[in-house]
Amino acid sequence: MKEALVIQGLDGKKTLSGSINVNGAKNAVLQAFAMSLLFKDELVLKNVPEIEDVKNMVEIFKSLGVSVVRKSKGVYAIKVPNKISTVLPEEISKKFRASIVLTGPILSRFGSVSFPHPGGCVIGSRPIDIFLNGFESLSAKIKESEKGYTINSDGKLKGTKIFLRIQSVTGLQTLMMAGVLAKGKTIIKNAPLEPETKNLADFMNLCGAKIKGAGTSTIEITGTGPLAAKGKVFNTPPDRIEAGSFLILGAVAAERLEINNCNPGDFESLIETLKYCGVNIEVLKNKVLVTNKKGGVYRSADIKTHEYPGFPTDLQAPMTVFLTQAEGEALIFETIFEGRLNYMSELVRMGADIRLCDPHRAIVRGPTPLRGREVESPDIRAGLAFIIAGIIANGESIIHNVHYIDRGYEKIEERLRSLGLNIKRVEITA
Repeated sequence: MKEALVIQGLDGKKTLSGSINVNGAKNAVLQAFAMSLLFKDELVLKNVPEIEDVKNMVEIFKSLGVSVVRKSKGVYAIKVPNKISTVLPEEISKKFRASIVLTGPILSRFGSVSFPHPGGCVIGSRPIDIFLNGFESLSAKIKESEKGYTINSDGKLKGTKIFLRIQSVTGLQTLMMAGVLAKGKTIIKNAPLEPETKNLADFMNLCGAKIKGAGTSTIEITGTGPLAAKGKVFNTPPDRIEAGSFLILGAVAAERLEINNCNPGDFESLIETLKYCGVNIEVLKNKVLVTNKKGGVYRSADIKTHEYPGFPTDLQAPMTVFLTQAEGEALIFETIFEGRLNYMSELVRMGADIRLCDPHRAIVRGPTPLRGREVESPDIRAGLAFIIAGIIANGESIIHNVHYIDRGYEKIEERLRSLGLNIKRVEITA
């Protein structure tokens, strides 16, 4: 069954009002599921977002023979037996790239892992050699076939020094978890600084791991035995990308919007950029408030995506929509993924003045009124950007490939309706 979102645009009026809560972070909870494979007792995860990527992860776990019980909304209990399947199912794994984070803990604890070539959103090349080179450095042996990869360690991963050629967050987290059960000391250099990694490491340390330097460019892991929760609960931190997406929505479409349950320090680069553009933002404890004055005009600002704490690539598409409503010319420079500007052609069809310079750079001129269109979402973040564009547009917009949006945002249409938006989910017949 295919679904789409139908949005009645506000024609540029900033009429949305109210508050919205930020859910647990997608980029933290999927890694927490992977982390659970290192535990010899039951691990409980709280504040789990009810998104498609979580549902897919649960399906993978069940196929491996791991017990996953949904205790209540957002609460999952995971128990790993002494023996599991070490083959990641191809059909489910190819739906989302985050499944590759399971390879590190499975290899480390159970001695081998097999997995297909990774899938996920079509936003550019995300080289797997970061993972493979890291596993080889830890003394694992790799075999590649047409179907994917088989990696063996015979339960004898050995600590080593690893320099990440590219600052891959998923690569770092996978190798860090592999190092937790490896013999000796593993040192990872050129590590990305994303807060989700530190959150993960801090919890593992509470449960018996020995990890130093998480949140810095050099991380040191001393191998231990399997971890033990002993009743400790992993509380998924707020999703900084979701919070930032709502902040951008508030700037272009809300009279007053309160964004609750967030850590403003985690998306400070966005806050400061929007303030520079003239957006009225009040930063409070665990919340952000954005208000708009009638007749206010924003100014443009150049955007260059960068690893944390720089401007997030995951907020580049929503920010581009914002810039279509700002006065002046702005350069968008996407430095992380070469395919992440592909969505811009759809915004141009909606009336945006955007000129693509090359696969990494584009010029946005504004302000330009947007008109409702039927568009195809190519990935999670572009899908959310199209929602924002549809909200500020004149007329009706229909957004297809809504399953991409569902991978990162829980029941987005219900949450936006609570702010006064006319948005609904419909089934599409062939």
